[in-house]
Amino acid sequence: MRRTDPEGHGPVRYGPPLPDDGLPVLPELAAVLAAAAGRSESEPIGGGPALLDAACGYWERRGLPTAPERAVAGPGAPALLLALTFALGGDVLVPRPCAAWWAPYARLLGRPVFHVATPAECGGVPDPYTLLETVRRVRAEGGDPRLLVLSVADDPTATVAPPEMLHETLEAATDEGLHLVSDETWRDTLHAPHDTVLLSPAEMLPEQVTVVTDLAGAHLPPGWPAAIARFPGGEDGDGLHARVLDVLTALGARVAGPVALAAGYALAEPDPVTARVTSAVRLHARVAGAAHAAAVGAGALARPPQAGRHVYVDLGPLRAGLSSHGVGDAQDLEDFLAARLGMPAPGGHRFGDELGALRVRLSTGALVAGTDEERTECISSPSPLELPHVQRALIHLKSVFDDLRDDAERWEPPR
Repeated sequence: MRRTDPEGHGPVRYGPPLPDDGLPVLPELAAVLAAAAGRSESEPIGGGPALLDAACGYWERRGLPTAPERAVAGPGAPALLLALTFALGGDVLVPRPCAAWWAPYARLLGRPVFHVATPAECGGVPDPYTLLETVRRVRAEGGDPRLLVLSVADDPTATVAPPEMLHETLEAATDEGLHLVSDETWRDTLHAPHDTVLLSPAEMLPEQVTVVTDLAGAHLPPGWPAAIARFPGGEDGDGLHARVLDVLTALGARVAGPVALAAGYALAEPDPVTARVTSAVRLHARVAGAAHAAAVGAGALARPPQAGRHVYVDLGPLRAGLSSHGVGDAQDLEDFLAARLGMPAPGGHRFGDELGALRVRLSTGALVAGTDEERTECISSPSPLELPHVQRALIHLKSVFDDLRDDAERWEPPR
């Protein structure tokens, strides 16, 4: 999000990264990486046997049986999506809004990207009827839509798509012969896992869905890039797997050796990793709930966060007050809120929303970040919202939103 000049407000050069967790590295994970620091050999393109076996075990525990020859590892999900987009060819369909890194990789390859509106209930999954209309319109205009990227547990909206809605969307995609890439980076960060039903599209369409998971979602620090992909069965899956490996080879896109060992350890989900994931999810769920309450209490709109480390806020109802500060679009709002809050506040245009819509993604990691001691305390505290540094951050967030509400009321025309 940092830049040194006012030029280039586009979403590629200054696109926001995945939301950080603001927490110290798990000691057991750091020990694995440190022990591998002397490793001189490189990880094979696509991942070595140990890493792929760990990935298959990870999926097996989630009801997605996978053979190693159906799996690939890469240095982050963007590299895998780039390879998949090249291998599949054709035009790309994505929800509006969607993860900030999806569309730039298609554009880098010269592929048209078409945004499809999402239903009112959730983000991450296109509305099925709008999807059908979009595909048919694109084809009528000479386009060739082949790939739909979606996410059941979504960045940026932090929602989880209901199974019935997902089923309708997948039916529409099947009718139009689309291949699906399911970004499942955030599937292990459900805020209420016992009350939220998450189904992978690969469970519904095993021959038509490729799953991509960036381990920075729940298992690895963002600075240790690693991701895994699971390919469908059948001849089409075989061909796609081979073409993706070709692209990764051409790019030299391999997981760093020490990171591969850490990723394999994390994917095996030993007790320390499972405990850390559970604690981190619980922490960020509480902070996200408090941030959501602050935004909605001030008159903004936001769906209740259900997964991830972020909240997607629509400040359209506060437009009158924001206009008095010179905020007229999402880029202005991003600059204004980042300065007021002292934390990144990427605008909705980064995620494919209209520039004129006043939407931002706020990350909970910035609200828990502090000294090493404070961050460690966040993980173990039964009442993290009462910790002084977290409490100060939330009070400041609420104060900024309340000021915007007061400004809006002051500038609203009389009725």
